[in-house]
Amino acid sequence: MGIAESQLPERFRGVIEEQLSIFNQQRGITVRNSIPDTSEIPLDNQTHWLRIPDVICVYADMKSSTQLSAETADAKTAGAYQLFTGTAVRIFNAFDAPYIDVRGDGAFALFDKDTPYRAIAAAITFKTFAKEEFVPRARKLTEVEVGAHIGVDQKVVLVRRVGLRRAEGRTDRQNEVWAGKPVNMASKLASIADNDELMASDRYYGRIQHELVVMSCGCVGGKPGGEKTKLWTEVDVSDKKLFDFDKAHVLRTRWCENHGREYCEAILALDKD
Repeated sequence: MGIAESQLPERFRGVIEEQLSIFNQQRGITVRNSIPDTSEIPLDNQTHWLRIPDVICVYADMKSSTQLSAETADAKTAGAYQLFTGTAVRIFNAFDAPYIDVRGDGAFALFDKDTPYRAIAAAITFKTFAKEEFVPRARKLTEVEVGAHIGVDQKVVLVRRVGLRRAEGRTDRQNEVWAGKPVNMASKLASIADNDELMASDRYYGRIQHELVVMSCGCVGGKPGGEKTKLWTEVDVSDKKLFDFDKAHVLRTRWCENHGREYCEAILALDKD
């Protein structure tokens, strides 16, 4: 077992052997109760990781992006990608997400365990932008039916930076690795969600049970005064073989035209109680 001397030049084999040596060492874990600043995530000590309980991941993914890049001109494709991912990053930042990253044609944000309502408010805000602004503008620009689907999950993570501090004058050969379920599960939830759907894991959904989140304001077709109804639909995902939970919950609505601003502020205030 292992790479033979005749398989690779020594300078490349040496890189692998160095990493195997690190793998064989005992790792140290430091528990943090909140997501740290990126500069505080370990890099130099290659056996040191941080453990953060119940991190929430909001994952926003562009639907039909492959068709977009294959069938449209470069400038139009670039415009659609920038509008989608650039706005996602800025919305998540406006909601004070401690960590944000871009992954392919989507973006994800991580929130601390004590801000579940901030996370869902950010997710619904991006969902509203995607439906009301991104989809019609991208359709007009590219003539492709794009969209957005969002996944949210919450669980413990391990994190450290992996890569090189500096290589040949470059400082971009490192990135944070978030080991654990939330990013992976949120990404998979987004992948099975239909266009304009937000899908949350059962364990995260259980944290956001305030009436402001689970019930409508009563508006029907833009007209206020109707009966309040349940906003979320429970779905069985046990047959997917993708998740470590059996149930998820789907939200298909966006911020109400009449009460969205009011509800958004009220939901954000729930984390302060």
